[in-house]
Order: sequence, then structure tokens, then C-alpha cells
Amino acid sequence: MTTQTTSPARMTWDARLWGALLVVCGVIFLDGLDVSMVGMSLPSIGADLGVSLSSLQWVVTGYVLGYGGLLLLGGRTADLLGRRRVFLIALAVFALVSMLSSLASNPELLIAARFVKGVAAAFTAPAALSIITTTFHEGPDRNRALSIFTTCAASGFSMGLILGGALTEVGWRWTFLMPGPVALIVLLFGLKLIPNSPRDDAAGGYDVPGAVTVTGGMLSLVYAVVGAEHAGWVSVQTFGLFALAIVLLASFVVIELRTKHPLVRLGILRNPSLRRANLAILTVFGSYVAFQLIGTMYFQNLLGWSSFQTALGFLPAGLLVATLSPNVGKIVDRVGTEKMIILAMGLFVAGYALSLRIGPESAYFSTVFPTIILLGLGFAIGFPSLNIQAVSGVPDHEQGLASGLFNTSNQVGGAVVLAIVTAVISGQSVGVTTAAGVLPAYKSGLGVVTGIAALGLVIALTGLRGLKARRALEEEEAAELTAVQDELASEEMTPAA
Repeated sequence: MTTQTTSPARMTWDARLWGALLVVCGVIFLDGLDVSMVGMSLPSIGADLGVSLSSLQWVVTGYVLGYGGLLLLGGRTADLLGRRRVFLIALAVFALVSMLSSLASNPELLIAARFVKGVAAAFTAPAALSIITTTFHEGPDRNRALSIFTTCAASGFSMGLILGGALTEVGWRWTFLMPGPVALIVLLFGLKLIPNSPRDDAAGGYDVPGAVTVTGGMLSLVYAVVGAEHAGWVSVQTFGLFALAIVLLASFVVIELRTKHPLVRLGILRNPSLRRANLAILTVFGSYVAFQLIGTMYFQNLLGWSSFQTALGFLPAGLLVATLSPNVGKIVDRVGTEKMIILAMGLFVAGYALSLRIGPESAYFSTVFPTIILLGLGFAIGFPSLNIQAVSGVPDHEQGLASGLFNTSNQVGGAVVLAIVTAVISGQSVGVTTAAGVLPAYKSGLGVVTGIAALGLVIALTGLRGLKARRALEEEEAAELTAVQDELASEEMTPAA
């Protein structure tokens, strides 16, 4: 007999609950702010420090690798030590390193500081997301909270574009300093408003070998792609690094299968919705990070725009996300995440494909603006839906792990796709001495970005099969329940002999 379950009652959103939500949303706001501000300042950093494109991308990749490489450990630590404690300590480190990174005098120190800052973010992000998913009931309340969470990300990104463009006009170091004071303000409110979550002493220990192997594997993979430009794709160095990446990542899987307290309980990947969400976000963030780098270089180096003009060029996408994302949770309640994600992926593919029309003197509103609008719509629809799908059906004690997996896929996608696209552009720019001469290389990079987005669409489409299977199961269970109810009603109506 199938029993009917009831969803939890709707929550009362009082002032303290709102305060806690806005504090944890401050972390994703900071992440968006930081990424977009640094993106605006990259050409200025390259000119000031004499850094080539292949080296310049490590300013972004260093942060992404520190972030993505330790997110799984960050999520596990939040589950073990308590989400509030991990959130506040990591946020304090983020604020300190933000301010110190503005003093870096050479590319090596700057990249190292960005890596450490990424490590701090690796502990704040999963703690913040798991605070939301364990505080708000699964269903309309959680969907609403996650929609607000993603709206704050878009707001941070949009504000970062404007601030990054304006501050870069004064000096690129200000873009590295700015997130520090903002993080301190969030920290002060967090001390007051974040609910306490006790450490789970029964959950086991830390999987340090797993964290080391997965981080080392990703570092080797990205460095192999980036270094192939100079060493050659068939060189001993490139093959050696790819082999090392495979060995380390394979070792990670073996460790997770054998250790008593794994960093990643691999059984969680049997959840098809979680699996699709992770694969999809890998393509979404990877393609966009690469697109933003190409767009920034195109606007400033080829069209001669200032950093502030470049920020205004990207801004409409962020404004669309900030405006539309808060309502996505309500739509997801009615139609589900699968259809929303497919629509978003289609918008990404169309937007990137349109960007292939750029020329040496392209008119912004006829050539680039349609792409920006389509990407904004895609993120407004897709990012909240992917967040919701990634944590649906996951028990509270593994919310930190699910959040860490989702954010890891996000950041790993950014690191790997950015490295591939940078290698493609740098390889085709060898010997080019004019700004206009690099346009074919930019188009090749955009072609790779479009292909990655198309792969994301294919992954999303597989969700329709799972949706049909779930609906068939629900209909079968409903039929069984109806049959049982009819049988009971018939027995009640039959007079006793």
C-alpha cells in the first residue's frame, strides 16, 4: 500500500529569518562582486605588470582553483564543525586576504593571494548554501530563499561591473581591495544573526588524502592545458601533466570508495537530478567565464573602450538576472526545474552563437547587445533552477556535501574551460602584431564557448527522460492509492453478514 505524504507547513518569514538569509546571501554577493571587478581590471593588470594573456588568465584561474579545489572539503567541514563557525572564520580570512592582495607587487604574489582567497571562499560558499537549505523547508520556502540567493549573486556581479570599471580608471588595485570592507560588514552582521549549528561529532573525521588528490588532479589538468601553448600538445610536459591528473583523480575515486569517512560519498551521485545539475553548471559557468574574458579583451583592446564602458556593455545581463531571478522559484513550483533549465541552455547556445558575428568595428547594439540579453535571460532562468535541482531530495546531514559538489562543478568548469579557450586564442595569436589581427583568434575562442554551451543543452535534454519516468511512477502510485481507497470504501458500504 502506498502512503500519501504531506509537505511541511509554510514557514513564517520574520525579521530574524530575513536577516539570516540576507547575511548568507552577502557571501554570494561578494563572490559575484569580486569576479566581475577583477574581470574588468584584467587588461590593466596585464599592461601594468607586463603579463601575457596565458599568464593573465591565472589571476582568474588561481582563485577558481582554490575555490573549486577545496569546496568539497569546505562542505564537509561545514557539516562536521558547524555551519555558523565555518562560515564566520572563512569570511574573516576572505576579508583579510582581499585587502592584502591589493598590495601585490608582481604577478606571482597576486596569483598566490587569489588562490588563498579562493580557498577561503571554498569554505564560505557551501556553508552559506547549506545554512539556507537546512533552515528553509524543501518546497516553496526553500525555492523562494534560493531564488533570493541567486538574485544577490546577480546583484553583486552587476555592481561589480560598475565598480570594477570605475575603480580600474583610478587604479586596478582598488578592485582587489574593495571586497575586504564589504566582507567585514557581512561578518559583523553574521555574528549577530546566523543561527548556531552544533558540530556533528558522530559524523567522523576529515578526508585529507581525498582533498589533496582531487585538488592536485585539477591543478595538473588546468596547468597541462595552459602550458600546452608553450610546451606543445604532444610534449613530454603536457603528456606528463595529463597523466598525473588522471592518476590523482583516479586515486581520489579509490580513496572515496575505501575510506571510512569520505570527502564525497559517491553514492550521492546516484541522484540523477543532482548529477545533471552538476554537469550543467560546469558548462554554464565555464562558457561564461571564457566569454567574459574574450569580451573584455575585445571591447578594450580591439574597440578601444575604457574599463567603465566595458562594464556598461556587460551590465544589461546582470540587471536582467537581478530583476527576474526572484520570481523563478514560483515558476519552478509549477513547472519543475527540468523545463526551466532546458530553456536557459537554449538561450545560452543562441546567445553565444550570435556573438560569432563580431567584427573589427562592430556596432554594439546590433551585434553584441542581443548576446548580452540572451545570456542575462539564460542566467535569470537557469541559475536558480540549477541551484534548486542540485539540493532537492538530499537529506539535511548531506546538504553541505551537495552544496560543495554543485559549487565545485561551477568553479572547475570555469577553470578548465577558461584554460582551454585561452590556449586556443593564444595559439592562434602567435606572430600577430595588430589588435585587429587577433579577431580570428577571438572568434575561435567563441566557437569553443558555443560548443561547450551546446553540450550543456544536450545534458539538460536528458532530464526530460527522467521527468517522464517520474511522472509515470507518480501516476502508478496515484492509481494504487485510488484503488486502495475504492476498496476500503467498498468494504465500508458492504453490510455485515
